[in-house]
Amino acid sequence: MSISIVQKSDLARPRRNPKIALVLAGGAISGGSFKLGGVIALNRFLKNRKITDFDIYVGLSAGAFLSAFIAGGLSPEELLKGLDGTSKRVRHFKFYDFYWPDVGEFGRRGARLLRDAITVWPSIAAGVVRHLSGSREAFRRRMMDFLAAPGYTALEQVIGPLVADALRETPIPHVGRYIPAGIFDNSRIEQYVRVNLVENGIPNDFRMLQRERGISLYITATNLNTARGVVFGHDADHTVSISEAVQASTAIPGFYTPPKIRGEEYLDASVRKTANASLAMHKGADLIIAYNPFRPFMNRNRYQLNPTAASLSDFGMGTVLNQAVRSLAQSRLYLGIEKLRLDPSFRGDLILIEPTETDAEFFSLNPLAVWNRGVAARHGYNSVRRALEQNCAEVQRILAAYGLECDPGALAADVDVTPKAAVPDTGARKADEVEARERPRLTLVK
Repeated sequence: MSISIVQKSDLARPRRNPKIALVLAGGAISGGSFKLGGVIALNRFLKNRKITDFDIYVGLSAGAFLSAFIAGGLSPEELLKGLDGTSKRVRHFKFYDFYWPDVGEFGRRGARLLRDAITVWPSIAAGVVRHLSGSREAFRRRMMDFLAAPGYTALEQVIGPLVADALRETPIPHVGRYIPAGIFDNSRIEQYVRVNLVENGIPNDFRMLQRERGISLYITATNLNTARGVVFGHDADHTVSISEAVQASTAIPGFYTPPKIRGEEYLDASVRKTANASLAMHKGADLIIAYNPFRPFMNRNRYQLNPTAASLSDFGMGTVLNQAVRSLAQSRLYLGIEKLRLDPSFRGDLILIEPTETDAEFFSLNPLAVWNRGVAARHGYNSVRRALEQNCAEVQRILAAYGLECDPGALAADVDVTPKAAVPDTGARKADEVEARERPRLTLVK
């Protein structure tokens, strides 16, 4: 685990009533579980103020899912039990809550194809017949030219007029009309969030949550048709419920059909932003703790230990895309952090938590594999635990300026945050071996 710090405040001058923000980035199902395990470690590390008692929460994608509950007062430990089905307060997050087929979308596209096949394509065929019957001599002459000197140009002279006449009255519909906008439907995620909020007495409304708990929750998404970022919150767009905002924020492009909420369609928030720490700053945060689980992988063996080691491309297109997405996400995140560092209006501090760049164990986990959530959560916990233990003095120095006391002893025990049934012993041992080799790196910028 890597911890980076941007320090801009005078730590020798304690602040009065500082505002503390938790910013949780995306990461799909395995990244979200990794993040949840890490948040548990951070929660145990804090002694006098828990994660659920912060002032501002900013969630994107999987981070929006977690933020909605943590801002409502549910502990990350309870949420982890909900993933496994052992919680008495949070319902079991089941396989089909994540992979719910969008049957309606496939039905609509299929019906459109059938309708066009009945109405459009016969009309186009009639246009071909009209062309052949009305321009028989011209068509015969072009065919003779083609047969005499076959080639692309001659063939184009035959087909071009034929297609133009056929489509003059009835253009061919765009083929994209028949391709579904997504494979799965994330309305089950909205339902899961809504039901669990209600059953735990947590308002499913941004303004009511702010009035009752005195905290500010912000969830971001991307408007599909404008490509603009959208911020949902009590003093931002509050026309949707918290659960609907989570649904909008988690709509992974291509994987989920863009949900239509109050007349607008949305995409995953990570399309626009990676963490959005600047939003927390603009909402008055003095200390920002940001957690980004997606980081590109440094294939160190290939370049430092063994030049003949396998390249990431050897593991197929999925691995290549995984590396590309992580690289794009991190470059945007670091650009945002640099802007925050240079912004004269920000006089607070930021702690950024990420996996190490050589964490092969986490990189190899499929981001969309629900069955990996237990392994990812346990790995996330152990990674953050080691990072906090090894960088304890520097982290404590920052947190102390905001009245936060730390308890490193709470992390001393090798706590297995995932039920044994979810993590095979062999996998657990392998995760520990990998983590033992990864010493967190700390970067201090002032």
